[in-house]
Amino acid sequence: MLDERKQRILRAIVDDYISTAEPIGSRTIAKKYSLGISPATIRNEMADLETLGYIKHLHTSSGRIPSSKGYRFYVDDLLTLEQMSENEISLINNWYATKVRSVEEIFRETSRIISQLTKNVSLVLAPQLTQTAFQYLRFLPLNEHQVIAVIMTDAGFIDNKIIDIPSGVSFKDFDNIASIFNHYLKGKRLSDISMASIRKIRGETVNSTVFNAIINIIDEALVKDKQERLYLGGARELMEQPEFHNIDKVKKLLSMFEEKQLLYDILHAQKDESLAVTIGQENKYNDIKDCSIISATYHLDGKPIATLAVLGPTRMDYGKIISLLKFMNANLADIFHRFHL
Repeated sequence: MLDERKQRILRAIVDDYISTAEPIGSRTIAKKYSLGISPATIRNEMADLETLGYIKHLHTSSGRIPSSKGYRFYVDDLLTLEQMSENEISLINNWYATKVRSVEEIFRETSRIISQLTKNVSLVLAPQLTQTAFQYLRFLPLNEHQVIAVIMTDAGFIDNKIIDIPSGVSFKDFDNIASIFNHYLKGKRLSDISMASIRKIRGETVNSTVFNAIINIIDEALVKDKQERLYLGGARELMEQPEFHNIDKVKKLLSMFEEKQLLYDILHAQKDESLAVTIGQENKYNDIKDCSIISATYHLDGKPIATLAVLGPTRMDYGKIISLLKFMNANLADIFHRFHL
């Protein structure tokens, strides 16, 4: 365990490097940060921190930067989470209100919001819904001419779609159709539901137009959700970071982004934890050992539903990003409810 003085100096080094991307020396620390310590004492303490592996020396500078070990201590013991600003909260709420009309759009826009606010790569992993069980079909009135059909699974949702109300069909007819589907399908895994088994229900329903619309929703889900869905954003923002001005490093990272299975594996390793931070050399894959990954997993009834993650340089703003992911994670339930999911 580091003593209190070394902790203060390490915090100053990490905070400064996060904001400037430049190595820092003892004299600059003494000038910029009110530590009440002389440059000579800071220099001696920095030598100890380097010996202990918390900071390291770049050959191109006399200053020091944090190591993976230094970032880990910072995140575990020194980090102060930033409060979300009212402007950021308003931006997020307005973004969802104006751009989201379906489950898929929730995940896509969540990825977009995260990359926009962090200036790093965002990864959103949505569940493989064919491995979930059908819970119920529900129709919600949208207006006098349309309803929203919502199919729920034990993971909390599958999809929703707007259906035009056919002539001569009442909302009570929709309720009857929902009851028939729920009777036959409740508790069945989506992967076990075939189109042939659904068509057996046809004889008990009252309207072929509505019936066919429901079949299309389920059929699309079975085709679309054979695997988990991965939404990735912010690659361009990441390339603007000083760490990625090296073209070879950029090529390796872009190549990794094309390997979807690799990204699945990275996120799967973190999805059991509500919040996970993997820093630099802790990463399993060589191409991201200069990067950190912060992830938050949204759970419903104890089951992981979606994993939100940020991938960026180890010099990322951990306090801001963790606060953002916690906020997004906590608000997913409200967002799903708002859109009748």
